This record gives sequence, structure tokens and C-alpha cells, in this order.
Amino acid sequence: MRIGIEAQRIFRKNKHGMDYVVLEEIRQLQKMDTGDEYFVFVSPGDDPCVSDGGNVHVIEVKCPTYPLWEQVALPRAAKKAKVDILHCTSNTAPIFTNIPLVLTLHDIIFLEPRDKANKSLYQNLGWYYRRLVVPRILDKCKRIITVSDFEYGNIQRKLNIGDRLRMIHNGYNEWFRPLQDNDKVFSKYIAEPGYFFFLGNTDPKKNTARTLTAYHKYLQQSKVKRKLLLADLKQEFFDKVLEENGIEDIRNYVVNPGYIVNSDLPYIYNNAFAFLYTSLRESFGIPLIEAMACGTPVITGQTSSLPEIAGDAAIMVNVEQVDEIANAMLKLEENEALQQEKKAAGIERAKLFSWKKTTEELVKVYHELS
Repeated sequence: MRIGIEAQRIFRKNKHGMDYVVLEEIRQLQKMDTGDEYFVFVSPGDDPCVSDGGNVHVIEVKCPTYPLWEQVALPRAAKKAKVDILHCTSNTAPIFTNIPLVLTLHDIIFLEPRDKANKSLYQNLGWYYRRLVVPRILDKCKRIITVSDFEYGNIQRKLNIGDRLRMIHNGYNEWFRPLQDNDKVFSKYIAEPGYFFFLGNTDPKKNTARTLTAYHKYLQQSKVKRKLLLADLKQEFFDKVLEENGIEDIRNYVVNPGYIVNSDLPYIYNNAFAFLYTSLRESFGIPLIEAMACGTPVITGQTSSLPEIAGDAAIMVNVEQVDEIANAMLKLEENEALQQEKKAAGIERAKLFSWKKTTEELVKVYHELS
């Protein structure tokens, strides 16, 4: 088959979840002999992280905006490449195309009530775009892929996809593992090891305000008072959260370096005391697996896909309760046996997931349409 794969944003420098999923699938396809040819459509960017190789051909498609790129430029490029199917990997797809579609629908958050606290123009526009496009493409999709049993059930209940829906778990990169050397990469971001690590975000589902408030309560009770490394959060948003919640006294304990490149994350996890993955909702949660694979104890939520992915390898709390998050931080700090138990359990749990396994399942879906 001639298979087209939409990977519009993988060449951008600051990549995020969905970008990494398709990037790793492409890298795995380059190692596999599936008998197919793959045509990867990307937008030009500063990080050309994948190139032609083996059965994979990378095609740069220029267009000024994301909607025009997806709705006009992508179907034209796919038609020119004469692909048999087009896999759109980030929740949306072209409305007007005769090419059979495969869609990865990571989640259907866009169908849920919008949190009015979200002031991000980018995120709000994305929400409205998905709400406009997805209902118009679902009937055209020959197969729809999602990433967890939780999201599978959610999609079936709300959209009734039927037997076209498939569940394929995401994976994680093999460089996320316990590191024995004394590499000081982490010291580019924070001076000393033994910190709590939290991936912040302006999206309300990331639960940033409650997590920072929980950290404030932890500091009030802890004898150790570990620092908090806060990644991927703009300073102005951070300042606003502190002011609105009356927790400005934590400022000297929080290190907020901004975006952390993916290649540095294994060192960040390895030198962390624990990882706070306190989201209100996740369709999968790749950072959860990455942290566990590094042997880093994880505190996470009882909601959405998180129990499915973490199993019993993480400390589970009600992330809407600030006291529960803070108490879990204190409990982990005061109980060395619990620390070691979660380290070992996390490493074993992570072995259930891999990008190789993910991509093998993806190829099976492609071949269902041959």
C-alpha cells in the first residue's frame, strides 16, 4: 500500500504529546519491513527530526495556517502522492477529500463543556476548530484509533463509532530508564537533585493551581522542604496563580525554567525525588510512563485513563483535593520503603508499553484496509 501520514507539527522545536506519538511511529516504521510505502506530510520547521529512509518518504508542505494546511494543502499533497489511505494523527482531518481516512482521535475533550478559566487563545481556537471539524469527518473515516480503554469507552458512548474504532496504547522512548552515571544535565535547570517535578500548563485540566497550592501545604509541614521544578509554564501565568491563591511565599522554592527539551527529560526524571502528574484528565499520559520507566515515584490521579496506565505502580489521589496531593508528597518523603516500592513497581509497569508494540498494532490497522 501507499500510506500517507499527516505529521504537520513534528518539525517544530517545542514539541508536545501528539507530535511525539507520530514521530516515534514514523521512526519505528523506518525499521520495519511492512511491504508498504509511507509518505509523511510535514510543515517546514526548525527541527527536521526525521528524513527519508527505507520505506519512508518525507514531504514538506508549505501553508501559512494550520486550518488551511490541513483542509487544502494536505489533501492536495496526498492526492499528488497517490496514497491509498491517509492517516491523520492529531484529532482532525480534511473535510473534503476522496482519499480513505484513518484518524487518531486521542480524546474528545472538545465535546465536553469548555472551562471558562482557560484564557489561552491558541487552546480555545483549537477547541472550536475540533468541534467544527470532527463531526464532519467521522463518517468518512474507515478506521478511528484511540489511545486507552478509557477513551475508547468514552468515544463509543458519545459518538457510537461501532466496529471502526480501535484502541492502541502509546509507548515511550527507550532512553527513559534508570541512569547510573552522574550526568549533570539536570543542573542546567535546577541546582540540586531530590526535587519534586511537575509539568505545568495553562490548560485547566493540568490542575496547575491546585498542584501549586498543594506544594504550599507540603512546605508548611515538611522538615526537608524539597524544591519544585516546574516545566513548560509561562512566568506570567505562574505569577498569576501564586497571586490568586495567596501562595506567593513558595516563590523561592520553585524553579521555573520554561520548556525542557525531550532529550534532557531522562536526567530530569532520574534526579527527581518524585513526579507530580496531577492532571484532572488524560487520554493516555506519556509522561507518566516516562517517569516510571526512570524509576521515579509518581503521584497521580484517580481519573480518566490514569489508573489504567499506572496500575498499582503510582500513588493515586483525588487530584481535586489539595490536601490529598500534599499528604501524598509528605507520605512519600517520610516512608523510604514506599519510595523503593514505587520505584521498582514503576520500572516493571513501564515494560508493558513500547513504541515498537504501538507501531505493530498500527500497521495491522492499515492492513485491515488493504
